[in-house]
Amino acid sequence: MEFRHKHLLDISEYSADEITLLLDIAERFREVNERRIKKVPTLKGYTVVNMFNEPSTRTRSSFEIAEKRLSCDTLNFGGSSTSTVKGESLLDTVRTLCSYKIDLIVVRDKHAGVPYQVAQASGLPVIDAGDGKHQHPTQALLDLYTIRKHFGSIDGLSVGIVGDIGHSRVCGSLIPALKIMGAEVTVIGPPTLMPACPKLLGADHVTSSLDEALPSLDVVYMLRIQRERLEGAPFPSLREYNMLFGLTREREKLMKPHAIVCHPGPLNRGVELDDYMADHLERSRVLDQVYAGVLVRMAALYTLLGGSEHGVDA
Repeated sequence: MEFRHKHLLDISEYSADEITLLLDIAERFREVNERRIKKVPTLKGYTVVNMFNEPSTRTRSSFEIAEKRLSCDTLNFGGSSTSTVKGESLLDTVRTLCSYKIDLIVVRDKHAGVPYQVAQASGLPVIDAGDGKHQHPTQALLDLYTIRKHFGSIDGLSVGIVGDIGHSRVCGSLIPALKIMGAEVTVIGPPTLMPACPKLLGADHVTSSLDEALPSLDVVYMLRIQRERLEGAPFPSLREYNMLFGLTREREKLMKPHAIVCHPGPLNRGVELDDYMADHLERSRVLDQVYAGVLVRMAALYTLLGGSEHGVDA
């Protein structure tokens, strides 16, 4: 099928077929990543700018690895290394970058809507690598890839997303993505960490009891407590949070035998997950998610820069 999008900014704009296409292309890139020489000339001659104005480990490193394995030329910058600290506006910075005749911009920013502004100002393909509390579409894609890889399909699965719902950009992309792909979604967390109208997120169910929800879930998706975004919100102690909403060895008894555990990282051990659940060989898919990040970001770069489902290995 023809991919009709220029940007990856809002996962809800994608159809199930388009998401499936991206996941299928990511799966084909898996073979590339498991070779001894993990590089193809597919995007040789293209220049990608990684504009990271907010700290990141997994997202930034996996984008850089994805670009290198596709043979892109890359420019990495952001934060204190840019002229914005001298007073230059974001849009003037973008226009300066575009003067270099670049081909795509990956944007991460603490302010919601910045990737959209960059797309409007540049006229280039833009990938949202996380903006404020808004969206994180490639995170949603790698989560879908991980779940599909384990179960074979996403349709009909029951997925619970647990924790800091109100401050999570992961939710902003993952919930609509799961719904598009046919999953049933439950959001679980303390009322003080929920948005004012949780139903607007698009989830099927909202609850403040993890113990009641666990027995019905195929996927337990634990969110990181985002202390940097709490902005004075009422919050229990980390110990109390772990008692009520942490996934522990004791709570595993409530889970389905086949249920898996996901986490977008970085995880706070002893808060969202204890060591036993974080490292559980049969249940934890945390490191699978990290690996999937390289695959889906290769697929996104490849597709937005004009690739098709054919010629992935070229």
